[in-house]
Amino acid sequence: MKIDWDRRTCARRGHLTYAPQEQRLRERLEADTALGEAWRCLRCGDFVLGAPHGSGPARDAPLVPRGKALRDLFILRFLAVERVIRGVFIVLVAIAVWKFSNSQDSVRRFFDEYLDVFRPVFRHFHYDLNHSPVVGSIQKTFDYKHSTLVTVAVALLVYALVEIVEGVGLWWAKRWAEYLTVVATAAFLPLEIYELTEKVSWVKIATLTVNVLAVLYILLTKRLFGLRGGRTAFEAERHSASLLEVETTAGVGATT
Repeated sequence: MKIDWDRRTCARRGHLTYAPQEQRLRERLEADTALGEAWRCLRCGDFVLGAPHGSGPARDAPLVPRGKALRDLFILRFLAVERVIRGVFIVLVAIAVWKFSNSQDSVRRFFDEYLDVFRPVFRHFHYDLNHSPVVGSIQKTFDYKHSTLVTVAVALLVYALVEIVEGVGLWWAKRWAEYLTVVATAAFLPLEIYELTEKVSWVKIATLTVNVLAVLYILLTKRLFGLRGGRTAFEAERHSASLLEVETTAGVGATT
């Protein structure tokens, strides 16, 4: 089933009309009906009753995303939400690490007390907590220096900030955010691949796949780093999809 991104967006946000000053172009976008004037929506192309939302020279008309551009915007905003959620989660982890760094001794005592309580229970089920890798990993954290844990917390906060900034920028389709996302995500791909060589899990595979696809998608569709003609070709593609651009070209063609 093919999604009509233009009408889908107009159904949620409403139509957007514009009255250009150029008479020939104005005639192509305006219609007189029994119920009054109607103007073509710059997004979906349907005629909408009522006065236009704006007017002026055609060059000053808003550049309204249509078709493929709207689909790309939807995908970018999906990635934006994922980045912000991840950033918030990392902030919570950083706060937990920082709090742990300030109360290592009390947490160690608390953990040891409850470990003694649960040790006989697990022994009943033939599981030795003394040789548990999970318990061993937790106990190792108690030996970390306070300064090391603080450094980890700060690093996590910085990483979270990058993720949240990426998300906000992607939501508003900012080109700098697309560059930041590609560079930051690609920088962590070697680490994700290395982790897979240590231990394979579906979560790691899914994360790596999503990140690789995100990098390739943004690189190619947004024509970053000069790919596929770079920014010039990207802007030309956006303008070529503009309804006003199409109608202007059609009007010029009709006069030649």
